[in-house]
Amino acid sequence: MDEKNRDSQLEVSFQDVNLARQLFGEHNKNLGRIADALAISLNVRGNTVYIKGDAIAADLAKNTLNQLYGLIREGYPVYPRDIDHAVKTLSSDDRVKLKDLFMDTVYVTSTKRPITPKSPIQKEYIDAIRSHDIVFGIGPAGTGKTYLAMAMAVASLSAGEVNRIILTRPAVEAGESLGFLPGDLAQKVDPYLRPLYDALHDMMHFEKVASLTERGAIEVAPLAFMRGRTLNNAFIILDEAQNTTSEQMKMFLTRIGFNSKAVITGDITQVDLPKGKPSGLVETLSILDNIEGIRFIRFSKDDVVRHRLVMKIISAYEKNEHKKKAE
Repeated sequence: MDEKNRDSQLEVSFQDVNLARQLFGEHNKNLGRIADALAISLNVRGNTVYIKGDAIAADLAKNTLNQLYGLIREGYPVYPRDIDHAVKTLSSDDRVKLKDLFMDTVYVTSTKRPITPKSPIQKEYIDAIRSHDIVFGIGPAGTGKTYLAMAMAVASLSAGEVNRIILTRPAVEAGESLGFLPGDLAQKVDPYLRPLYDALHDMMHFEKVASLTERGAIEVAPLAFMRGRTLNNAFIILDEAQNTTSEQMKMFLTRIGFNSKAVITGDITQVDLPKGKPSGLVETLSILDNIEGIRFIRFSKDDVVRHRLVMKIISAYEKNEHKKKAE
């Protein structure tokens, strides 16, 4: 069968012209993103889109447009990044209902931007946090592990389900020791905790974060500060958990008290511990995997929701690692 016979010509019309314009984007930029991603052509006349290209890609484009239009009709503001996530998600599984993902609002930020899952695995992750007291989110950077956990924590605090949020991570970085960094202890650990503050400030006004921190409702501290404590009525996030030792992970997990929820995130391919020192996060995979009440969610490079180049970068590094092992 030649190339021409595999091409398809479809059209899809939308009843509400104003909603169709929102879908198409300014100067039809949203349509351009879909066309580029699927290597097809999309042309507009009035409120009708004419699709031409590979039959499978054309069907996927039609499905994407119809589902995105349904989201806009429900009042969901579709942004350019949503277009990319929609195409990627439906390319993996055309049976996915985007409404089930994008309309599941975890938290609305101070700028009125809703935080929602962007992939089926992110939806599974959020549901796991809702239904389990301890959840492990394991996978590469950019998959939303920490950001979504933070959104769930802020939502729980806002709803009065917990009294405080505790954010922690081990102060371990490649080739660097706290002892060699300038300043007092607070100044030394601040760079390690900065990503957690960044996520907080993306969701809440700076003044609100400062006020809650001053009252003790939000605590950001290195993992070593958790020793000897019992954490009740709290939403606790342990970030960069691949850099915990076995002893640190056991210490952290046994700090969790009544009416508390813990989310542990990490990337087991990015361990910065000294050679020969096993990762506490890697160890939990075999020790805790079958305990009721604990859930492990595994992300992959296909779940990356950052810049589209990030997924390509991760893939390139994975290929290089496989090449090294083969050699």
